[in-house]
Amino acid sequence: MYLDQKGKEKLFKKHGKSAKDTGSAEGQIALFTARINHLTEHLKNNRKDYNTERSLVKLVGKRRALLDYLTKKDILRYRAIVKELGLRK
Repeated sequence: MYLDQKGKEKLFKKHGKSAKDTGSAEGQIALFTARINHLTEHLKNNRKDYNTERSLVKLVGKRRALLDYLTKKDILRYRAIVKELGLRK
């Protein structure tokens, strides 16, 4: 599932403050999660694609940093986004 402009607007509208709010931590985390899911599916079929694997690891690190930021800034927002995206079991 590759996100085009309309898909990103829906994502930001659902998880951010508005469709144009691309800077909120929640919106960025949701976007990174969608990209991580897409790359994970790609790597299931292409195990030796090391460039994609590296990109995936970098994205996971960026998402982790944003989640850590939200934990320090506002724990309620952190818990809400984790629950919405189903990141923790």
